[in-house]
Amino acid sequence: MKNVVLLASTVFALLYLFVPLFIVVLFSFHATGGLSFPFEGFSLRWYEEVLSSPDFLNATKNSFYVASATAAITLVVFTAAAYGMSRSTARWRDTLSPLFLLPITLPGIFIGVALLLFFARIQLPLSLMTVIIAHIVFVAPFFYLITSVALESLDPSLEEVALDLGASRYQAFFKIVLPQIWPTLVGATVLAFMLSLDEFIITFFVIGNDGTLPMYIFSKLRRTVDPSINVVSALLIGASLLLWIVGLMMMWLQRERAAIGVNGKENITT
Repeated sequence: MKNVVLLASTVFALLYLFVPLFIVVLFSFHATGGLSFPFEGFSLRWYEEVLSSPDFLNATKNSFYVASATAAITLVVFTAAAYGMSRSTARWRDTLSPLFLLPITLPGIFIGVALLLFFARIQLPLSLMTVIIAHIVFVAPFFYLITSVALESLDPSLEEVALDLGASRYQAFFKIVLPQIWPTLVGATVLAFMLSLDEFIITFFVIGNDGTLPMYIFSKLRRTVDPSINVVSALLIGASLLLWIVGLMMMWLQRERAAIGVNGKENITT
């Protein structure tokens, strides 16, 4: 009985999560453009319309530019931050480290308004640059948390041996630490890219006159329920799914490498 309840709960949860996404993708191929059943045949008409739209292409270019820049800057800056915090022996480490996670606890609208006021205060015009800054604030805690967990799980004795043999801290990182955590870094970077690509609330406050894919969808919804919205949503779902699979594979590879390392140590000790 317990297994039946567990299976039913799992099936219900999966249906609850994925049926709406499936319906969006299904109606992106609807021949008539209607957004309700009955379904009246398949067509690529709306894909052709969207993919030839200058507004869509410009929004796509902006979204991928912002997401790529956000992910790249977050990778460099917050890998260094996570590594420094994980190896720090200062007394303030346990106090400062949770501050990196503070934006996770704040509503997106609060972050958006706060950054808007900050940019106005320093007289920085709203543009894609301010969107990148805002997105880094949003995605950095997730990246920092994932990377910190990976760094804390490493055996510090390997770095200590390298340092004792004359390696610098930078050499120890690039030759000892980085080869062990790169799958995690790839997965965390992919997650940062996905979060930036889909972000709307914070973007709404700091984007100025430019446009991204979420803003493109919002502008369509403000006028009417346009069938092209399903196409854009389906493309975003597909891109997110592909990136999620890549991130999942990197996480799996990291666990396999860790398991091999543990087994190797056990074989050596025996």
